[in-house]
Amino acid sequence: MYSRVVDERVIRSKYKNQVRPILVNNWEATYFDFDEKKLQPIVDDAKEMGIEMFVLDDGWFGHRDDDNSSLGDWSVFEKRFPNGLDHFADYVHQQGLKFGLWFEPEMISMDSDLYKKHPDYLMHVPGRMPSPSRNQYVLDLGRKEVRDNIFDQMNNILSSGKIDYIKWDMNRHLSDIYEADLPSARQGEVYHHYVLGLYDLLERVVDTYPDLLIEGCSGGGGRFDAGMAYYTPQIWASDDSDAIDRLSIQYGTSLVYPQSMMASHVSVSPNEQNGRLTPFNTRGVVAMWGDLGYELDLTKMSKEDRQAVKNQVAEYKKIRQVTQYGTFYRLKNAQTSNQCAWETVSPDKNEVVLSVVKVMASAQPYLTKTKLVGLDPEKQYEDQASHEGYGGDELMNLGIYDPVEHGDFMAHLYHFKAIN
Repeated sequence: MYSRVVDERVIRSKYKNQVRPILVNNWEATYFDFDEKKLQPIVDDAKEMGIEMFVLDDGWFGHRDDDNSSLGDWSVFEKRFPNGLDHFADYVHQQGLKFGLWFEPEMISMDSDLYKKHPDYLMHVPGRMPSPSRNQYVLDLGRKEVRDNIFDQMNNILSSGKIDYIKWDMNRHLSDIYEADLPSARQGEVYHHYVLGLYDLLERVVDTYPDLLIEGCSGGGGRFDAGMAYYTPQIWASDDSDAIDRLSIQYGTSLVYPQSMMASHVSVSPNEQNGRLTPFNTRGVVAMWGDLGYELDLTKMSKEDRQAVKNQVAEYKKIRQVTQYGTFYRLKNAQTSNQCAWETVSPDKNEVVLSVVKVMASAQPYLTKTKLVGLDPEKQYEDQASHEGYGGDELMNLGIYDPVEHGDFMAHLYHFKAIN
């Protein structure tokens, strides 16, 4: 399996065999409208719900009130954190949570101190205006002096020892491909130099901070590759967080990469990317087939949804060793049927997790069932919710009937354990 090769031979992080922390990210909760005081209640609620890490996303640095400025200026935005970032990191740690921080180290804004001091750091073709995307430009990472500058700035933040995780983002494609210190005859090497420069920068960060968990991101799956897996043991699978779209996104990703690499979050409904209304349970079941996180404002949730988060977090802590590191089976594909079903089995075949998602409801309900695979036919397995017992041969040859329910986008999670 490709995923096993990546997991065993490519990922080198200390986290390669460790279960990943459950996080909440503030981006879709606050966007750029936040300060330390506004973030603290989210941290408080995360603690109360059993979440393990708070991730501070874009907007903590430079003078970044929107996406027009400050990329390249990796110093704390004093208006948001008048007591310094360490003060807020201490607050997060005091609540028993880990603290994560967003960076976009490969990018530069024209409205930045870095650009004012070093306009040549911006990758551009001489005599031409560079092309912006998302109001940002690409740094010329093929040049050592550019990498040194960015590393030194990041090091000033990370050296506090208060950062447990970073999200390494890259929110645009490369353009204006030109490296200032290469002669014209060698400009065809720029793409290669850029990637080698990126790896060099990542290597320095990883070597200096081996205890740091790094998550890669590029609009989502744009950075899902084996080269990045060597440095970033988990990667954000897509900025499309809709649970139904994620059935296909995560199904396809799992063909090559281990599920422990796949960051997947529960977001709001209606979904902000496509407007789809999806039950909270379904969003949780789909997100649990990766590294579970929440991308919403915990402080604005209903009482019912708050309890649902607690339940999901508690359940995920029971199953994540299996879902992240067990043998993964794709049983049903939502791209070719009305259902998606995934299964993971522990190496000793004593624990099994299964999820089944029905996409669209039918006016005339019909019975379907799901047959499991990879079990020990001689063992008896107990459903941890219903406490019903099944033979391994029964689950594989006869399967279980899927519940018949009214409503689109219904999901069920099953957790079986072998009976000793």
